[in-house]
Amino acid sequence: MAKSNTEKKLVYSETIELDDTESTNKALTKNVEKLEEENKVLNGTLRRVEEESAMLRELFNKASNELSNIKKPALLVADIVQIVDKNKAVIKLPNGNKFFCYISEEAKEVVNGDTVLVDQKSLNVINKVDLGEGMEVEKYVIIEKPLESWKDIGGLGEEINEVKEVIELPLKKPELFKKIGIKPPKGVLLYGPPGTGKTLLAKAVAHSTNATFIEIVGSELVQKFIGEGAKLVKEIFNLAKRKAPSIIFIDEIDALAAMRIETGTSGEREVNRTFMQLLAELDGFNHLGDVKVIGATNMIHILDKAIIRPGRLDRLIEVGLPDEVGRLEIIKVHTKNMNLKNVKLKEIVKEMEFFSGAEIQAVCMESGYFAIREDRDYVTQEDFLMGIEKVRQEEDEEQDQKFFG
Repeated sequence: MAKSNTEKKLVYSETIELDDTESTNKALTKNVEKLEEENKVLNGTLRRVEEESAMLRELFNKASNELSNIKKPALLVADIVQIVDKNKAVIKLPNGNKFFCYISEEAKEVVNGDTVLVDQKSLNVINKVDLGEGMEVEKYVIIEKPLESWKDIGGLGEEINEVKEVIELPLKKPELFKKIGIKPPKGVLLYGPPGTGKTLLAKAVAHSTNATFIEIVGSELVQKFIGEGAKLVKEIFNLAKRKAPSIIFIDEIDALAAMRIETGTSGEREVNRTFMQLLAELDGFNHLGDVKVIGATNMIHILDKAIIRPGRLDRLIEVGLPDEVGRLEIIKVHTKNMNLKNVKLKEIVKEMEFFSGAEIQAVCMESGYFAIREDRDYVTQEDFLMGIEKVRQEEDEEQDQKFFG
């Protein structure tokens, strides 16, 4: 039996409603998905904003701390001379002035000789500070393991043997001296004109003994460290003991160890204090220890006798100008890697009478430059003769400046 029109309309209506519901559900699903995507984007943006906020907060705190530190008054560095009571002490500032002050609770463990921080106004001890042992002195000395060896030295055969006996042998074979029952010198004094090889001898013996080479220039020590010279000398010897075996080379020792005179100037009194500290350090270490001292001077006649008395730098080694044989040995050392053509070294050295080792080295360098200027890859006899003339002329000009300003 066929459906009535009413039933058909009801079925059609229900179908339309189902289609509308399905369409609505799809739309809602799309909207929900869209909202979820937007939520994810918002969450990501929020995280980035929070990260940036944390970073900015950290930068702000750092800048604030730096600004706060900049505004704080600087503290002075001083040394504790003497602890008077549990919370009182005498301190010494770098300029040499001493003050009686109080010690804060944070610094109550300090002892004599400690380095401390003190307030600028009250000079009371705020805290102990560790500047690193030896770090201060290492800024002002040359510390190295030299590469120069005995074969790099020419014309100083006798001097080399003496340095080997006094410095090298006690460091390498101390048991020999113990068996015989004698004490080797604690150090030597090398004296002679400039450029004769004093520094080279010191470096070569340090190389042969695998010792640390500590080089000090006496004149710079006096000029730069008035008020601190004696303390620096003490620290240099402590450094040498820590880096033993070591050789302390004091160039221009006459600046420190010249004959003492009665004078009232503060600068000369400070030099005397530094010299007395040097003598005390020389007296304070063992003859057969792993630290040796080599002094060098061009003016031995002005040295104080105290520095060269027995038990100190009592072995004196003169390093003079080389003779003709010595000059030939020196020039062979400096020309061994040079490309020479028709050069008669024996004739060359005859033209260099009264030349030091340093001046002979300068002649070799200048002769090489004459060859380079002419675009040659070899050095001739004429190059050496012109080099000799140039070095001699420069030496004459230097002497004229000394005498006539």
